[in-house]
Amino acid sequence: MAALEVAELRRRNEELERAAREGREREEALRDELERTRERLRAVEEAEERLCVDLGELEAEAVAQAREDLLRIETLSHQLSAAHALLASAGLRLDLPASN
Repeated sequence: MAALEVAELRRRNEELERAAREGREREEALRDELERTRERLRAVEEAEERLCVDLGELEAEAVAQAREDLLRIETLSHQLSAAHALLASAGLRLDLPASN
């Protein structure tokens, strides 16, 4: 083999080794990025789960509050009717302004 061919083969070998090393470095960087992305995904999924639980609790509280409010309105309505009946039996009349 001529010295020129040996030099060319060495140069080519160095290029291939450099390309292989760069490829391994890129692969490692991509693996690191993939792991960071997986960690972020896990964090987002956990946050989503916590939000769903919180939302469910808030919905349950809203339903309970709506039921309490409805019972209070019904109680007040019955009390108002009884007060009107009492006034009517006493010969009094209470005119309330119309609501808009």
